[in-house]
Amino acid sequence: MTTRVTLLCHASTSAVRTSAFPADEELDTQGRQKLNGLSHHLRHRDRCVTSPTRRTTQTAVALGLEATVEPMLRDCDYGRWTGRSFDDVQAQEPEALADWIKDPSAAPHGGESVVALIARVSAWLDTQLTRPGGILAVTHASVIRAAIVSALEAEARSFWHIDIAPLSLTQLSGNGGRWTLVSMSSGKADWRDDGFG
Repeated sequence: MTTRVTLLCHASTSAVRTSAFPADEELDTQGRQKLNGLSHHLRHRDRCVTSPTRRTTQTAVALGLEATVEPMLRDCDYGRWTGRSFDDVQAQEPEALADWIKDPSAAPHGGESVVALIARVSAWLDTQLTRPGGILAVTHASVIRAAIVSALEAEARSFWHIDIAPLSLTQLSGNGGRWTLVSMSSGKADWRDDGFG
């Protein structure tokens, strides 16, 4: 029994454009425009889920997807850094930010560590192995990074070496209790009917 998980990163937001730790912001104008005409690419799935945030649910709605909210696919909890720019945190808490980037188990912001995020996403992936078929998950770059680290059984610090763009697709295949990274796209220009549709 094979489970195929396609992870779709939500369309762009102001936090993506300004390198900020995201809050529950809406999609920006460019993100909405890039969603036009893409809905036919993602219809052939047994199930569709989305993170509970506005940016993911708006992406799913714009694509015409009927998605169930899955709390385990929520973005990383950035604690007191939520809504602040990376530059602002760097200026006011340089040591804390450096610790967070260097140590995946650190959570100096009072939120969720990278290790905790990876564990949460791994637990969600494990539950999908019992449900064969295809699932589309509209979620966040941090969640997709965590899923890749989990699938590859990589060290947690490799999280920082994965770049996930808005509207990029990552495909995992699960069988026999393990996951395989099948493919990645860098954004909507790479979507193919035969690869992801």
